[in-house]
Amino acid sequence: MKAEAIKEYYIINGELRDTNDLEIFSKIEKPPIYEVIRVIKRVPLFLEDHLERMFQSANIINYSIERSEAEITRDIRELIHKNQIDNLNIKLISTDVERNGKVFLAYFIESFYPPEEYYREGIRTILFHYERENPNAKVLISSFKEQVAKELKEKGAFEALLVNKHGYIPEGSRSNMFFVKGDKVYTAPKGDVLLGITRKHILSICNKLNIKVIEENIHVEDLNSLDGGFMSGTSVNVLPITTIDNIKIDSINNKIIKEINNTYVREIEKYINSYNGKWI
Repeated sequence: MKAEAIKEYYIINGELRDTNDLEIFSKIEKPPIYEVIRVIKRVPLFLEDHLERMFQSANIINYSIERSEAEITRDIRELIHKNQIDNLNIKLISTDVERNGKVFLAYFIESFYPPEEYYREGIRTILFHYERENPNAKVLISSFKEQVAKELKEKGAFEALLVNKHGYIPEGSRSNMFFVKGDKVYTAPKGDVLLGITRKHILSICNKLNIKVIEENIHVEDLNSLDGGFMSGTSVNVLPITTIDNIKIDSINNKIIKEINNTYVREIEKYINSYNGKWI
């Protein structure tokens, strides 16, 4: 596995290590269970949700994480404090390593946050034919990531919409997908996708705003009839889609998408303010 830890320190099984020594990464061969958490103003956003999902992923594949939520929380706090980081993504990994046993890593990674113009002008997306073996478990498959990255680069797109063998689009390569038709929002059923943390909060927001959500996959043949679409994720929040391959969608002017985005941004601010300096 690529040694992707950055900044001065990372953590292995609760022990602080210098990033000059990243030998452990070369020993990781099995696809690890992982989570990526965005840190904003030294606060790990929606931490409780991320840890809950990580343990659920482990249960799905009958894997035991031998570090408690309280211990992981302490790791994250120490990582933020020792590296003096205000805004960046943290990655958590749990896996078995030969001759090392169970390993739990926490470290900062290179992070990309879309510039304001992406939200103002929308993003280009492509269709990518692929079906996850177990969509509910967040397991890292390096070959898939490399294939998608290559395709995105060649076509100048930001995200790939995954198309299954029946022609339906359950999710993006690194995101959950939402589509708007009239006054309704469509997104994949929970059994078909990884249950994103941002997705969870968007569904709650739609409920508060009395926006009807239909958990139903969109077929590629229905793309021309969409009024809007957006991707959601840890680093992107709510990001409107302008094109899917050659199909244009006026998402940036869609009232429902704007309302969801504005409410989600306020929810982030509320969460950060609720910590009131606890993580500094």
